[in-house]
Amino acid sequence: MSRHPSTKWAQRSDVVFITVELPDAKDVKLKLKPEGRFYFSAVGSDGLPYELDFELFDKVKVDESKAAIGSRHIVYVVAKEEKKWWARLLKQPGRPPVFLKVDWDKWIDEDEEKSGGDMDFGGMDFSNLGMGGPSEFDDDGDDDAVESAPIETEEATETGEAKTEEEEEKKP
Repeated sequence: MSRHPSTKWAQRSDVVFITVELPDAKDVKLKLKPEGRFYFSAVGSDGLPYELDFELFDKVKVDESKAAIGSRHIVYVVAKEEKKWWARLLKQPGRPPVFLKVDWDKWIDEDEEKSGGDMDFGGMDFSNLGMGGPSEFDDDGDDDAVESAPIETEEATETGEAKTEEEEEKKP
């Protein structure tokens, strides 16, 4: 039986940020379908399997979605099909699962987005994320190196992957 990793989310009118907090995750897999089915699986540092499987509030653009794997967490930037604010992350109404929480570090309100509110991504640089093609991994042995993860479509083909990111800034 798989466990559910602690997961945070935030949104903008055009994207949803999903952060899976699973340090030293191995065998990370993500499947994202256009109708909004989000599936994540990985093996934790404890050797146990972890998994998420839920239906997002609305449809998404699989080919424009990106993923970045860090040593402490995995961040997914899921592009929305329509540019609008969602009432919640999950299609299912009611109370969300206990492992799913709002990411207040990334959250901005709808009116703040219109006024150009800025946010901190904790040192993760998404500017180098490419779509398709092989990724090059950071081989300098840094614990904070970011790797890539494929995002699979309904047909189980790879549609994009994150490229190696700069090392996260170490905090004192």
